[in-house]
Amino acid sequence: MPAHIKAEKGQIAERVIIAGDPERVEQLSRLIESPAVINTNRGFITYTGTYNGVRVSIACHGIGAPSAAIVFEELVSLGARIIVRLGTTGGLRREIRRGDMILPTFAGYVSGPLSQYCGALPPCTVPDLELTLILLNELKSQNIKPHIGPVFSSDAFYVESKELAEALSMLGYIGIEMECATIFGLGMLRNVKVASLLIVSNNLIDAPELADAKELYPYVQTAGTIIMNSFTKI
Repeated sequence: MPAHIKAEKGQIAERVIIAGDPERVEQLSRLIESPAVINTNRGFITYTGTYNGVRVSIACHGIGAPSAAIVFEELVSLGARIIVRLGTTGGLRREIRRGDMILPTFAGYVSGPLSQYCGALPPCTVPDLELTLILLNELKSQNIKPHIGPVFSSDAFYVESKELAEALSMLGYIGIEMECATIFGLGMLRNVKVASLLIVSNNLIDAPELADAKELYPYVQTAGTIIMNSFTKI
């Protein structure tokens, strides 16, 4: 049994949605049938149920790369093989507005736990192409046009300034968040299919005020349904 997610093999589905906010996990659990609480230890709330006949787990990964790495490793040890992060992100282009969705194609970083995994050789921090394309097709089927491109994974929320946002935007990044690089890198290392679908909570260039959970609720509902529909196709 892992140190943090107190579960046995067989209790975690092969297909898993992970999210940083425990309340978001609770919200997503209401989209699945017969949701069973698998873990509450350390706040890493985890449910398993079914969606259109497909077994799905939903787990909280907490805030930041180290926490996400712990949850990722333990989920994989318990049988997860397809993992999608449903999270929030700050937009880095003026045309990216609150409530938009970003489908990452790469996650850059300058710090975090990956250096302890890989030393001087950086891992490939890209999502699985097949899974990402399935998500894209599902978004299109719902008439949602996501922003597609690289995001930057930060380790310091309170230094995400307008100056940093503008510098990252000039380098080609379209969003900033905290966990994708670690999740994508570990997906490569552990041979697990990973991807992410991000909801824009603010724009760090000209609208930095964060959306609250109430405002994001319908977007989380839509994104969760898109991911679960995608799970039925892979």
